[in-house]
Amino acid sequence: TMAASVEIPLRDTDEVIELDLSQLPDGEEVLGILKQENTTLNIWITLALEYYKQEKIQDFVQILETARTGANLDYPNHEKDQMTCLDTLAAYYVQQARMEKNKDRRTELFMQATQLYTMADKIIMYDQNHLLGRACFCLLEGDKLDQADAQFNFVMNQSPDNIPSLLGKACISFNKKDYKGALAYYKKALRTNPNCPADVRLGMGHCFYKLNKLERARQAFERTLELDPTSVGALVGIALLDLNNKDVESIRNGIKLLSKGYQIDQSSPMVLNHLANHFFFKKDYEKVQHLALHSFHNTENETIQAESCYQLARSFHIQGDFDQAFQYYYQATQFASPTFVLPYYGLGQMYIYKGDEQDKERCFEKVLKAYPNNYETMKILGSLYTQSDHPDKQDLAKKHLRKVSEQYPDDVEAWIELAQLLERQQSTSTSDGVQGALAAYGTATSLVQDRVKADVPPEILNNIAGLHFRLGNLNEAKKYYEVALKRCGDELNHDELYYRSIMITMQYNLGRLCEEMFQFEDAVNHYKNILREHPNYIDCYLRLGCMARDRGQIYEASEWFKEALQINSEHPDAWSLIGNLHLAKQEWGPGQKKFERILKHEQTQNDAYSMLALGNVWLQTLHNPTKDKEKEKRHQDRALAMYKQVLRNDPKNIFAANGIGAVLAHKGHIREARDIFAQVREATAEVADVWLNLAHVYIEQRQFISAVQMYENCARKFRKRHDPELLLYLARAYFKCGKYQDCKKTLLRARHVAP
Repeated sequence: TMAASVEIPLRDTDEVIELDLSQLPDGEEVLGILKQENTTLNIWITLALEYYKQEKIQDFVQILETARTGANLDYPNHEKDQMTCLDTLAAYYVQQARMEKNKDRRTELFMQATQLYTMADKIIMYDQNHLLGRACFCLLEGDKLDQADAQFNFVMNQSPDNIPSLLGKACISFNKKDYKGALAYYKKALRTNPNCPADVRLGMGHCFYKLNKLERARQAFERTLELDPTSVGALVGIALLDLNNKDVESIRNGIKLLSKGYQIDQSSPMVLNHLANHFFFKKDYEKVQHLALHSFHNTENETIQAESCYQLARSFHIQGDFDQAFQYYYQATQFASPTFVLPYYGLGQMYIYKGDEQDKERCFEKVLKAYPNNYETMKILGSLYTQSDHPDKQDLAKKHLRKVSEQYPDDVEAWIELAQLLERQQSTSTSDGVQGALAAYGTATSLVQDRVKADVPPEILNNIAGLHFRLGNLNEAKKYYEVALKRCGDELNHDELYYRSIMITMQYNLGRLCEEMFQFEDAVNHYKNILREHPNYIDCYLRLGCMARDRGQIYEASEWFKEALQINSEHPDAWSLIGNLHLAKQEWGPGQKKFERILKHEQTQNDAYSMLALGNVWLQTLHNPTKDKEKEKRHQDRALAMYKQVLRNDPKNIFAANGIGAVLAHKGHIREARDIFAQVREATAEVADVWLNLAHVYIEQRQFISAVQMYENCARKFRKRHDPELLLYLARAYFKCGKYQDCKKTLLRARHVAP
């Protein structure tokens, strides 16, 4: 039993003043007595604690603060009381800080506590109570777990069953994700004192939950409630276990428990967030916002704040208020722990809406890192990377979309995205490139017809036709284009403007196909039909011009190209085609001017085609022998400069590399030229010029047999058996290696082709 009164000795006499603890006078009055009678510190502390128990907090603080300098220390072992005075005040400030919502005020309280503990350190550093107080303070500060751990260890070395230390160690283990360890400390505390406060059972419940022992967790939470029916933590724990069962009855129970928690403590951020989550699915967004905001302002814990911001963000998101949603998603990502990636998913969606390239990818990458096989995230990232021109990103897109289509083979969208990606990639394998794209479109179309029971969209039919065209299956391509056009006709009443516009594109594609099938009249009809409806369709003028050029009608071709320039006077393709007409007639000057014009225009100043054409003009002049060595060197350097410029902009441009090889050969650097041609042929075997250049180099190196083989291979591969220029090269090679009979035959063949 506590003493019912406290005696204060009067100064210089043997008498005392007795204070009845059940009727303590005003704090100011007691302070006056303590000062006047020069009372010893132990009495100040006893009285201060009595005021604290009677919830007269102001008096408690004032007595202890004054005691620090005003109490009498003239008695044995006063150091221990000095330390208790400082520690008690510090513990009070720590407790205040724990409840304080205002960050600045909280920091101020922390500073006061730190100062007091530091002073107490200097008195008796290794006192158990002092160390425990300090350790709890370190725990609350959050970033000093190791320091707290060391202090609890020190106390436990002296008394292994010290309960505050066991609970402190449990808390630290839990924060370090060592849930088994935490559980062991809680159990030991319980064995040491079976009448431990209910919170010990609550801690055990959390450990069981984390260890996935859900039944044991439920038992611990229920025992907590038996000991303390107002434990909000236990109510939330059982509510979560119920809600995660996902059946109607459990959800109803869970919500009941949360409501009960809300009645006990309307400012509990956990309860507020879980209720907000419930009302989100109930579509009551006003309540979500009210609860989540309330939760946000009632906590300093960043993990809980992240959750509140996320609830706010998605309630704005679903209502279409993207600016507010963006702000809260962003704020949630700032507070979120590394494992809480949902806000990044929402933020990524906001960035897509805003059209922000880098950030949207970064958000979804973060989600995928945490959940490597998440279907939605892989699909979104696959779709985003598909839009990139970067080969690495495209490979990633391919990987993600393949994974999605393996996991969910019925996802039509994923197959279409994959097909659209593959059709842009060069590859000869059957699972990639054009072949892979065709297979993916095939899967998509059968899914649309069988699963969705719908007609295949004309856009997809058009793409399939385009792929067959690229593979040389011209009849297949034609069949698909015609079906696509018919489907567009059927859809006209849905959205006339859109379907008419894509019909024009398909008609143009059909025109290109007819050209390849040598049905020139049909092609001309397609192009002219388009121009009747859309006189500004430049590509039609250009195709009509190219067809005239191929028939040898140069004047008519030039007229068509000029028609295109009437519509767009800076159209680079039209100027290039006119430039090429000049070059074909060896009119170097006018040709050069056309390409220079393209490069002068801001939008096309780095146009690789024009630079290559100019390089070729300077290279062409080197083919005519001249005595003027200065001029020759000047032209070599100009050609080189053009090709190099192209390579600077695009290091993989094989035409520029081939041009540089040709200039080096002219300069007499035959070995270097041969190396370059060999590299270009390795990169692509589809360019006839490189084969010819390699053969020319063999002639220069007097390897005539190799040259003959190279010319013949080129003629075979590129179907150039009747090309008079190639026949002349071959005849020269035969002549050089003494095969005069073959030489004569080849020359006769050339005369036969071009009399």
